[in-house]
Amino acid sequence: MAAPPAPPLILASTSPRRREILEQLRIPFDVVVPEYEERSGDPVEHAVGKARSVGALGDRPVLGCDTEVICDGRVFGKAESEADAQEMLDALAGKTHEVVSGLALLTPAWEEVHREVTLVTFRPLDARDLAHYVASGEWKGRAGAYAIQGLGASFVERIEGDYLNVVGLPGALLVRILAKRFPGVYGFG
Repeated sequence: MAAPPAPPLILASTSPRRREILEQLRIPFDVVVPEYEERSGDPVEHAVGKARSVGALGDRPVLGCDTEVICDGRVFGKAESEADAQEMLDALAGKTHEVVSGLALLTPAWEEVHREVTLVTFRPLDARDLAHYVASGEWKGRAGAYAIQGLGASFVERIEGDYLNVVGLPGALLVRILAKRFPGVYGFG
């Protein structure tokens, strides 16, 4: 006898990467656009704010997430222009930076709120590397101005931690939470 289908999570995000990760992990979800304005640089605060802005929709868990890149104490958000993207990438070149995500999974009965950190080391980059990548346009809408799942992978020398966190959603953390809170319901635990 087959188990009933899992109730879809509510994803409080418009990020295509987060949708792709949930699809990859075969976690059912529906998207509800959050009504939340990011003010500080804390991704945990943003994750909770996004999830809470959607509110409870029955007993379905609401998932909020936010990601930022930090290097040498500086927070790298999304680049505003090609020049901004080139400057960010040049600052990350040859260094190790942190990709920090806040993840909030909320129901009316409980809240799971976590921070996940993945270390990413870039190889040294020259002007040609930077110009080629910036011209690709892949930097648009990306924290730290790069996409590890695309051409940006060519910059990465080493990664320590959850790869999916760098893409945009700490998948291993989410799976652990689902296994603990909903054993077997979503196929985990």
